Amino acid sequence: MDSRKEHALEMFAQLPGSYDEVAAAFSFLQDGRWRKAMVAAVAARPGERVLDVACGTGLVSAALVGRWGCEVVGLDQSAAMLARARRRVAADPRLAGRVGLVQGEAEALPFADREFDHLTFTYLMRYVEDPGETLRELVRVVKPGGRVACLEFCVPTGIWLWPWRLYTRIGLPALGRLVSRGWYEAGRFLGPSIEGLYRAYPLARQVALWEAAGIGRVSVRRMSLGGGVVIWGTVGV
Repeated sequence: MDSRKEHALEMFAQLPGSYDEVAAAFSFLQDGRWRKAMVAAVAARPGERVLDVACGTGLVSAALVGRWGCEVVGLDQSAAMLARARRRVAADPRLAGRVGLVQGEAEALPFADREFDHLTFTYLMRYVEDPGETLRELVRVVKPGGRVACLEFCVPTGIWLWPWRLYTRIGLPALGRLVSRGWYEAGRFLGPSIEGLYRAYPLARQVALWEAAGIGRVSVRRMSLGGGVVIWGTVGV
């Protein structure tokens, strides 16, 4: 396991108890809008199977079931995050029969080829060594014609870049310190992590990687002054 993934696992192990609430507050309640836009892009039918990669505490899995009436398998590498997702599923009768949860890695999915109708992934590519290879592995398990959709933080442009940098470099660590040591570390990590992804993989290059992995009709929607981005497309077209 590379050092980036080890660091992510250690960091997230400290956060699940307050993850959803604090993440929402730190994004000024924008993360819910981003998830809603990604879930809408999937356009699943009732009964179809969706793989939710990097499912975290299960918010996207729950939203997929609520919006589309589909079956969902949520996968995450963090046992701590999955523990909270399991509590969410167990507490909601709508989810208990429709959401399964599996521990695993996006780079080596424990599923057969073309096993799922659609796939989502959230805040994933900053934690993998080879985004192009990971995308090919994700596409492997999706049926032709299925949709792939993702949500990720983004870096604003123009006049919003420096306020964003000020917030992510100073504001997030300061706010995190008020919550816990773990959130302070997460706040320090987030801004440099996001910018590092876009230095190596600007949005145009990310779209090219999606297309090279076999995803066509790729669309990009930047949201919240450029602080978030939803990308989606269709496998095999």
